[in-house]
Amino acid sequence: MKLIIKPEKGLGKVKVKLSDEIRSEIERLSERYGVSPERVIEIALTGEFRESSGELEELEVKVRELEESVWKMESEYAPLRFKAYGLSEDNRILAREVSSLIAENNQLRRFLKLPLRRDPELRKLISYYMR
Repeated sequence: MKLIIKPEKGLGKVKVKLSDEIRSEIERLSERYGVSPERVIEIALTGEFRESSGELEELEVKVRELEESVWKMESEYAPLRFKAYGLSEDNRILAREVSSLIAENNQLRRFLKLPLRRDPELRKLISYYMR
């Protein structure tokens, strides 16, 4: 592989022949970091790359600790969510039963020619649990 470096201004340019080993390493770095091979060469020549500091290892340890605490909280929270879901389904079933009983009660009141009971608060509550 032949590398040609041209200055931004001027006519001078530098030609360098790269071995297959260096070319493959550049391509590997390019794929690993998701940048073009030209960008890898530019970073290497300008010294723009950064050495990893000890902070990286510390941050990885903190991330692992946070993941463990999240999974611990999730394991405590999951049964509560399951119980809440079960209770909401029970409430939905009970709301349907109450609604049918109210309708039956109104039919009996019509049959007996009694005044109908309109309870908007109860209907709001039933519609809330039916959702």
